[in-house]
Amino acid sequence: MEGSEGINIGRAVDEKLSIVDVAGIKVGNFTDARRPTGCTVVLCEGGAVAGVDVRGAAPGTRETELLNPINTVQQVHAVVLAGGSSFGLDSASGVVRYLEEHGIGFPMGTVRVPIVPAAILFDLGIGDAKIRPDAEAGYKAATLASSARPEEGNVGAGAGATVGKLFGMQRAMKGGLGTAAIKLDSITVGAIVAVNCIGDVLDSTTGKVISGARTKDGKRLLNAMAAILAGESPTALEGTATTLGVVAVDAAMTKDQATKVAQMAHDGLARTINPVHTGFDGDTIFALATGKSSKRTNVTLAGALAAEAISRAVIRAVRAARGLPGLPSADEIR
Repeated sequence: MEGSEGINIGRAVDEKLSIVDVAGIKVGNFTDARRPTGCTVVLCEGGAVAGVDVRGAAPGTRETELLNPINTVQQVHAVVLAGGSSFGLDSASGVVRYLEEHGIGFPMGTVRVPIVPAAILFDLGIGDAKIRPDAEAGYKAATLASSARPEEGNVGAGAGATVGKLFGMQRAMKGGLGTAAIKLDSITVGAIVAVNCIGDVLDSTTGKVISGARTKDGKRLLNAMAAILAGESPTALEGTATTLGVVAVDAAMTKDQATKVAQMAHDGLARTINPVHTGFDGDTIFALATGKSSKRTNVTLAGALAAEAISRAVIRAVRAARGLPGLPSADEIR
C-alpha cells in the first residue's frame, strides 16, 4: 500500500522489530510461574512525553490523571502493565524504587521523583489468586529491562492472560504478551500488548477468528459474535478481562499529541478483538514519545502506525501463547 509520500507500508513492517527498536525504550518482564502471573515494565529512563486513553469500563490504573495534557508533569520514566487486578498496582512501587536508586525522576529540589503510570488486568481466576505481582516483582522486571527483543506469549503481564470469555472460562483460550514495530524513513513506532479480552481475537488482514470462545465440546473455535447473532446467549463473567498496551514513537511530541496517538492506537484493538471496550474490560493504552529522532511527526501518521503496530502485537500475543490446563492456545484449536 503506497502512502501519499510514496512510502510502501508493507516494506516498513519487519517481523523482527519490536517496541525496543524505538530509541530510548527498554522492556523487562517478571513472570511468576507458580500461578502464572506477572508484570511488564516499559522503561524510558531518559524521560518520555506520555499520553493515555482508557476505553474499558472497568479500569485499574495509577497516575493516569497526571497524563492529562493540562497537568504539569510532562514526562514519565516508565509504564507498568501487570496482572493481579488491583493488587498488581503494587508492582509500580518496585519500579519507582529501582529508578530512584539510579537517580532517575522528576527533579523536586534535592529529590528526583520517578513518574511511573501503571495499569492492571484481571487474571485472578488462573491458579492461586493469593499469588500476584507485588513491588518486588516490579523491581525485578525493572532490573531485567533491556533493549533486547522482549519474549512473547506466557510472560510478564501476559502470563495469566486469557481470551474468548463470552461463554465462560470453560470455553476460553490462552492469551499472552506480544510486540511489534513499524519503521519508516522518518519515524519508528512500536507497541507491546497484554491480551486478556472478553472477545475473540481476529487476524485483521483476513477477519478470521484465530483465538477465542470455543464450541461446547471445546474442540473448535466458535466465532462468538456469529453465535450471538444466531441466538446463543453469552455468559461473560464480570471483571475478568482487560487488554493493556503501550505504544512508543521516537519522534518529539507534546502531551496532547501523545494522547491523540494513544486514542488512535485503540483502533488496533478494534480491528483484532470483537467485542472490545466492554463493561467487563479496563482496556488502556499508553503512548510514549521519546524524541530521540529529534524530529517532529505528523500526529495522524503516528497514530495510524500505532494502531497498526497494536494490531500486529495482538495477533503475535495469541500466536505466541502456550496452552495451560483447560486453556488451549491458538495453535491447538482451529
